[in-house]
Amino acid sequence: MEERTGLILTGGGARAAYQVGVLKAIAEFLPRRAHNPFPVVCGTSAGALNAATIAINAHSFRKGVRYLNNIWKNFHAGQIYRTDVLGVFSNSMRWIAGLVLSGLGINKLKQVSLLDNSPLQALLEDILPCEKIQDSIDAGLLYALSITASGYGSGQSVTFYQGVEQLVPWRRTRRVGIPAQIEIKHLMASSALPFIFQAALINREYFGDGSMRQIAPISSALHLGATRILVIGVTGNGHEEQERDEVHEYPTLAHIAGHALNSIFLDNMEVDLERVRINNELVEMMPEELCKRADLKHVDVLVISPSQPIEKIAERYAAELPWTIRLLLRMVGAMPQSSGGILLSYLLSEGKFCRALIDLGYRDALKQREEIMRFLGGGPRQDEGMPQ
Repeated sequence: MEERTGLILTGGGARAAYQVGVLKAIAEFLPRRAHNPFPVVCGTSAGALNAATIAINAHSFRKGVRYLNNIWKNFHAGQIYRTDVLGVFSNSMRWIAGLVLSGLGINKLKQVSLLDNSPLQALLEDILPCEKIQDSIDAGLLYALSITASGYGSGQSVTFYQGVEQLVPWRRTRRVGIPAQIEIKHLMASSALPFIFQAALINREYFGDGSMRQIAPISSALHLGATRILVIGVTGNGHEEQERDEVHEYPTLAHIAGHALNSIFLDNMEVDLERVRINNELVEMMPEELCKRADLKHVDVLVISPSQPIEKIAERYAAELPWTIRLLLRMVGAMPQSSGGILLSYLLSEGKFCRALIDLGYRDALKQREEIMRFLGGGPRQDEGMPQ
């Protein structure tokens, strides 16, 4: 079997800037004119935007990463969602009215969300020529690109993929993979944070953020032919088991929303990685013939995730947001003094915050340089693996 390295870029709103820092370091590890080292690229939520950029620029990995770096370090919230007074508060009032009317059994307000992310669509249409994805595939520089979104109608996690002809669709419990020509609408659907951004219509179904119901985020890369996988996460695994703070007040709406978003973006990957470890142990213990009959394979997985809690970094840059968004977030308890740093970290798209995350990702990758280079070179790693 041909060896292929897969890259999984997970979701998390503005947190995806961390991935750019990791990719920036990897680009420096490789020769200057190196092609894309990841034949299989899988993106979810904001990670989908990064994945598409890598796929489009597969002929020059360094150029693609430099392009990503320039975009993210100069981001501001107005490029993602409307920050003007009319855009923010009219949308918010429609959202509140929609909740009330829905509770009364009236559903007259369509496409209601807390924020209007139409600026993001305009930006992506300007900077991402998705038609070039096929050029990368035809040139043999990309085996497959996948974008995952969650279907509100079917309740399925749908992976849209564009790749070589020999790839076949798959269907598992609550998850399917279907061929498609990746377009901006797929990126918008995959990054549509629940409640915050409106769902996107693809064919005959509305889709939301791909991290929802993505019960096996590593599986897509395996179905698409990856034999080893690099996962760049956006939540620090080492910061989850902390002592409980003594809380005397009822949690704010933002605190609850942040907790829910962390569950969406963190829990499924953590569970899947645990399943990877368990299945890999089974592969090591079982006879080779039995593994073949059971279709169990050892798959190397390397995970790079933030060494610092991103929500703490977000709290330092809260003042960079436009006053309209600060006021809105303060109303729902999402400002630092209200323990709303988690939600803030998903929405804070200002350049200073993004640059801080890029720097963190870069430093974290530098610390793992030898392991990353060994991994990309296909050296042995006694780590993790799982079946499809």
